[in-house]
Amino acid sequence: MFMHIDSISDGAKPDHNEDWAGSFRTPASTELVVIDGGTSVADRDYVAPGEGDVVWFVTRFAAALGPAIDAGLGQREAAHAAVEQVHREFLARCAGKEVPLYAWPIAALSWVRAHQHGDGHRLELFCLGDCKILLRRPDGEVLDLDPFVNPQEAILRTEIEKLRREGIHDAAARQARLTPMLRARRAFQNSVANTNSLCLRPNGAFGARTSTFEAQAGSAILVMSDGFYRLVDTYALHTPHSLFRLCMEHGLPAALAQLRDHEAATRASGPAVVKQADDASAILWRSDHPRV
Repeated sequence: MFMHIDSISDGAKPDHNEDWAGSFRTPASTELVVIDGGTSVADRDYVAPGEGDVVWFVTRFAAALGPAIDAGLGQREAAHAAVEQVHREFLARCAGKEVPLYAWPIAALSWVRAHQHGDGHRLELFCLGDCKILLRRPDGEVLDLDPFVNPQEAILRTEIEKLRREGIHDAAARQARLTPMLRARRAFQNSVANTNSLCLRPNGAFGARTSTFEAQAGSAILVMSDGFYRLVDTYALHTPHSLFRLCMEHGLPAALAQLRDHEAATRASGPAVVKQADDASAILWRSDHPRV
């Protein structure tokens, strides 16, 4: 069976991308991975000045995940092994520095492990945070395999609306008012048991959402960061079905271009979100029908 994999990852700011999208292959599986780093709420970088602590964390985790997969570990075991490696590197780089817990980087992770199963594939999902995974069946039906809604987004929108009613429209002033709440939330994510965030030192096992699905031959999978999925759930430019069709027919760069064009056109009067533009990443996996 033949498979096709395309990926794209683009920072909202030039030369600064806190996302990662890519794939790994083993003799037994194909691994589709999207990592979406959480924007830092610290006032400076402690681990990687210049590069950025979140960029460092995301890229180092991706680099450590590959060997853990090659070692034959299950998804949960591989995630823990990779983050333990990165935590050791973090401690070495921060030796002698006091890094507040709210400054420890976190990320969202959506990971699909695909095993060939008959003419199709068995999909194993391991999800932390709010990336998105869509499956397109051969008949064109599109399914949301991980219908998770991040409750923090609604909380942030409510707080931003309160500030707007107070007459606070300046981005810097708004950020200053939100910072204490954001830092408290980040410290909580870095310390709570069974955290649903990819963090450096989980308090016990990750509280990942796991599930298994069967994908028929001729199916396709689209894994995205929430920044890419803004085309659907923030800007309403697409439905899941039309976004999938765009990516299948015109490629991931066409969808990214549409996203960036819309952000540029609406920057001054965009929706009540903390970031007017976000890093955006996606990976598109397609399997052929079995050959006769």
